[in-house]
Amino acid sequence: MTRTLYVGNLPWATKAEDLANAFSVHGEVLSSRVITDRETGRSRGFGFVEVREEDAEAMIAAMNGTDLDGRIITVNEARAREER
Repeated sequence: MTRTLYVGNLPWATKAEDLANAFSVHGEVLSSRVITDRETGRSRGFGFVEVREEDAEAMIAAMNGTDLDGRIITVNEARAREER
């Protein structure tokens, strides 16, 4: 089983690889992505990391409130996308 973690307040220059590298210290990262604006291609300042279920709680505890390239990031379990 896997769980998806929400990562907020990312530095604008953060790439998916940077996110994966930061989290891989605390467990296995299956995938990572930084959300970008459709029109400009610029980061929207948040992303998602997919991890093994057994690593999720430890990663949240270890990474929430930590400094990533000069910004304090927020990490929690991602919620399901709301219907529009």
